[in-house]
Amino acid sequence: MALGPARMNLLIVNAGSSSLKLRVLSDKDEVLDEKDVSDWDGSPEPIDAMGGDVVVHRVVHGGERFDGPVVVDDEVEAAVEELVPLAPLHQPRALELIRHTRSGDRRVVACFDTAYHRTIPAMAATYALPAEWRENFGLRKFGFHGLSHAYVARRVPEILGREVPRLVSAHLGAGASLCAIAEGRSVETTMGFTPLDGLVMATRSGSIDPGLLLWLQTSGGLSAEEIGDALEHRSGLLALSGRSGDLREVVAGLEGGDEDCRLAYETYVHRLVGEIARMTAALGGLDALAFTGGVGEHSAPLRAAVIRELGWLGITLDAESNESSAPVISAAGGVAACVLEAREDLTMAAEARELLA
Repeated sequence: MALGPARMNLLIVNAGSSSLKLRVLSDKDEVLDEKDVSDWDGSPEPIDAMGGDVVVHRVVHGGERFDGPVVVDDEVEAAVEELVPLAPLHQPRALELIRHTRSGDRRVVACFDTAYHRTIPAMAATYALPAEWRENFGLRKFGFHGLSHAYVARRVPEILGREVPRLVSAHLGAGASLCAIAEGRSVETTMGFTPLDGLVMATRSGSIDPGLLLWLQTSGGLSAEEIGDALEHRSGLLALSGRSGDLREVVAGLEGGDEDCRLAYETYVHRLVGEIARMTAALGGLDALAFTGGVGEHSAPLRAAVIRELGWLGITLDAESNESSAPVISAAGGVAACVLEAREDLTMAAEARELLA
C-alpha cells in the first residue's frame, strides 16, 4: 500500500556552490541519515546511497514563475535551467542533481529560496529603472536564502516563548543576507535580482556602485565575463584580505597583525551593521535579531562586534551566553539576540509535505 505524503521519508538535497548537505527526514522530522560534503565537486554520487521516498531539492532562484514548491517535470526543469545566468554559482549544480534524481523512480520536488520573499512590497522590490526594462526582462528584487529565513521566522518565537512581530534574520555563511520579517512575512532583504547584492561575502562583492562597473567596461577595458567572474569568485573577504574568503582565517590574520585582514574584517562588520539598521527601519523597530548560517552560528567574536555596534537599538550582549553560542545571547529586558542552526531542510520538508498532500 502506498504511503500518504505525511508518512513519507524525504531525502532533502541542499546543494551549495561548493558544499552538499543531505538529510533523510522521517514524517516526524527525525534525521534518519545524513551526509555533508564540504569540498563537493558537483558529482551526484553522494545521493545514490541515501534513502527516502521523495527527493526534495533546494533551488536558489525561482524567478517570477515559482512562488512555492513544485513537483519537477520537464517544463519545470527547463524553467530552472533558464535561470542559471542569475545564480551561476548554485543553479547549475542543483539542476544537475535534479536531472540525476529524476532518472530514478522517486518523485522529485523543488523548493525555491526566492519564494519566501514574494511578500516584499512593491516599494522595496522595485528598481528605479525604465519601465520597459522592468517589464521586458522581469527586473525586480527577488531575495535569496528564503528557506533559511523562513525557518528563523518560525523558530525564534519558539526559542523566546513569545511572539516576535519585528525580527531581523542574519544568514551569514559563504553567502550572506539579511531579511526583515514582520509578523512572519518577509518585507525587505539585502540580496536583490541576483545573490550578488547586499552584504560583503566570502568571494562575492555585495552591493557596489553600478557606475563603477560601467567604468570598468568602458574605460578599464574589462569584458562583462571578466567582471562577472571577479564579482562572483574573486571579491569579498578573499579580495580584501588577500588570504581567504573564510572569516576564521581572516580573524586569525587580524590577530596576527595582518592589516589587510583587519580591513577585510572591519569592512564586513561595517556593512553588516549598516544593513541590519536598514532592515530595522523597514520594520519600524526591532524585537529580535537572529544569527544563523555557518558564520552566524559559530563566530562569537563577530556576533559580539555586531551587537556592540547596535547597542543604540536596545540590544545588550550576554558575553557568557555568546561564548557558548546559547540560543539566547542577549541580556533580559531589551531587544533579544538569538543564535540558531540553519535548518533549511525542515522548511523544505514542510513545504514538500504540504504540496504532496
